Amino acid sequence: MEKRVLGRGLGALIPDRAMDRKEQINDDASSLLKAGKGHAVVNLALSKIRANKYQPREDFNTELLKDLAASIKEKGFIQPVIVRAQGEEYELIAGERRLRAAQMLKLEEVPAIIKNVSDVDALEMAIIENIQREDLNPIDQAKAYKRLIDEFNMTQEKVSETIGKDRATVANILRLLNLPQKIREYVSRGTISMGHAKAILGLSKESDQMRLCTKTIKNDLSVRDTERYAKKINSSTSKKPKEQDHNLISVEEQLRDTLGTKVRIIKGKKGGRIEIEFYSDSDLERVIKLLK
Repeated sequence: MEKRVLGRGLGALIPDRAMDRKEQINDDASSLLKAGKGHAVVNLALSKIRANKYQPREDFNTELLKDLAASIKEKGFIQPVIVRAQGEEYELIAGERRLRAAQMLKLEEVPAIIKNVSDVDALEMAIIENIQREDLNPIDQAKAYKRLIDEFNMTQEKVSETIGKDRATVANILRLLNLPQKIREYVSRGTISMGHAKAILGLSKESDQMRLCTKTIKNDLSVRDTERYAKKINSSTSKKPKEQDHNLISVEEQLRDTLGTKVRIIKGKKGGRIEIEFYSDSDLERVIKLLK
């Protein structure tokens, strides 16, 4: 079972809240924020609140926003939004959907909690809220994790601790960014699953990846079927004996799981080479430590 913990961002907002670790990730982040004692709720003008520059989600379902707006119109706000002061204005930390619904209703004010948090905590809170609602697609997750690594010098281990997922899961999600843009769009929209995407990542050539993706969508292939086609393509494009191909694929998979990144073994007549991918300087340091 994967490690389930909340990151520093939520802890900083509710420092004294004790929770069962197994239940944390399933709880609604905004409900917890409202439940935190000692946090005054104030009404802020919508015109004073600007979008969260660390918002990890790029797409918002219009129909779901309309449903939320209808609920707010009928029952009011159940949870306030969370903001931080930025000069004379406020930057949203959590509650993007609530804010958009309020704008849709053309409200003048929204209930809010004002907190003083750092950039990393703001990004962390935005990621956690979306993940806990289970509506952040894998590509947006990958982009958010990469921002934690690139902008805040986090290692994959630190990211995994922060968002409550094991390191292998974080590494696999980050690998999705190696896919061609078109395939990433299919994953974002849910046209293909992350399982399909992982199978497609087993192919080294972009043309093969696109071909298999098209076949997967057109024939409504299962993840297992997509994996089988990926192995078939790898076998047909290789000059090595079939049994040896399977051995190399197996070794690549073992190295990939161990190092938490994409690994390719390229064998020649008398030798060969091993290619290990990394996503940032800190990720390179992590791989080197594992190799040592």
